[in-house]
Amino acid sequence: MCPADVAAAPGTIFGGCHCGNLRYTFAWPLPEAPTLRVCGCDYCTRHGAAWTSHPEARLNLVVQTPGQLIAYRFGSATADFLACGCCGILTLAACAFEDGERAVVNANTFDSLDAATCPRIATDFDAEANDTAARLARRRRNWSPLARTPR
Repeated sequence: MCPADVAAAPGTIFGGCHCGNLRYTFAWPLPEAPTLRVCGCDYCTRHGAAWTSHPEARLNLVVQTPGQLIAYRFGSATADFLACGCCGILTLAACAFEDGERAVVNANTFDSLDAATCPRIATDFDAEANDTAARLARRRRNWSPLARTPR
């Protein structure tokens, strides 16, 4: 866990799962807090996920025990929804491209920024259900570059 007085926006947002197995730093590039996208799909609703990303916000993930990382794919099977196998917290979703991974972060896993203070918008990706190319293009445009650092 990070101290509560750590600067978060702009700057680095720290977060991770409940037990600390999945930890990340999220270099937020804007002076205002991130806008959270609340997806209405069944999976995200059941997890209470509120996603955020920015194409210039670098995200670095460290997994303490890789064997406890759960990567779940559903729908178009083009993204891995990463949860901790120990505490069960859904932390981020990652999508692989030829030049690297891009991801969105579940803001409910922020340690250094209160997600309740961030603006929220409802999202619906049903229009992309049969258009994988459009879904991947949106992710490439909007999701954050992801680096995975070995423990």
